[in-house]
Amino acid sequence: MAEGRQAGPTLTISSKTYSAWSLRGWLLCRLAGLDVKLVEVPNDAGNRAELLLLSPSVLVPRLTIGKLSVWDTLAIAETLNELHPEAGMFPKDAAARALCRSISGEIHSGFSNLRSALPMNLKVRHDSFPIFSGAKPDIERIEAIWLDCLERFGGPFLFGAKPTVADAMYAPVTQRFLSYAVPMPDDIRAYCETVSAWAPMAEWIALAKAEPEEMEELDVEF
Repeated sequence: MAEGRQAGPTLTISSKTYSAWSLRGWLLCRLAGLDVKLVEVPNDAGNRAELLLLSPSVLVPRLTIGKLSVWDTLAIAETLNELHPEAGMFPKDAAARALCRSISGEIHSGFSNLRSALPMNLKVRHDSFPIFSGAKPDIERIEAIWLDCLERFGGPFLFGAKPTVADAMYAPVTQRFLSYAVPMPDDIRAYCETVSAWAPMAEWIALAKAEPEEMEELDVEF
């Protein structure tokens, strides 16, 4: 590298198959139009144990741009929005923008029963799956959020024709619903399929399917 020349932006992630937080970081970068190099945390036993003990805000995903380093998906979203306001990561309308931030914060900090009952795994598709009763209120709340947004803004994404931060934050949930054959109304299924077909989501799924089986499936989200 030439002296004084900065390396390009990097996104430090863990597993593409199992890490919902890494997926969110990737989608946020692509939503901002940022081309990042992925740097993966080694999947040895020590790192697995460490990841299990960490909250999602501590280690991954981590976005590095020159001397700037930011972790936690909401912090990454706000930072990218500041750096690339032209990308339209949030809705233009103030009320819609407030709603987008609110529901993004809700998925960021809540729905623990859903996370444990339906662990992230992009390599599986079940024809049927027993859903823990404690997760059903989480599923119902998420579906209510999606249906409200789709009705208000007309779809196919939560805030209209273009994806926003909210779609990036809920994208792992769409894959959980599809992976575990969660019963859902047609509008919800259409939204899940829309997110699956979103170019950066489809690219990530392909990368996950090509990922070596070097780590055990985890029963918590990291």
